[in-house]
Amino acid sequence: MIFLSQTTHPRFTGDNLEKNKLVYSRFANVAAKNSCSPPQLSLAWLVHQGDDIIPIPGTTKIINLDDNIGSSALKLTEENLKEICDAVPIEEVGGHKQRKRQTREQHQD
Repeated sequence: MIFLSQTTHPRFTGDNLEKNKLVYSRFANVAAKNSCSPPQLSLAWLVHQGDDIIPIPGTTKIINLDDNIGSSALKLTEENLKEICDAVPIEEVGGHKQRKRQTREQHQD
């Protein structure tokens, strides 16, 4: 399994970081409007994406576990789902989902 550091992930570097802060801010505002945290709204949104989607959040802190469990109390309407999609249009998210993988040749000097 590959874990990406936020400092090297394309979505968290350079201009992408600033661009994505604005997207996150809009999403956080939608969460506040729904009286929940952004992670709770994220999990609730995932649950509403279909019966074949099962979020499996990981955490090492009890407070985050409580937050994750709290997401199950959110009942999102179609209007809520549209508002979330409007707040986070995929074309406005900066950077690739993943770092480009380096080939063996790139590691050899």
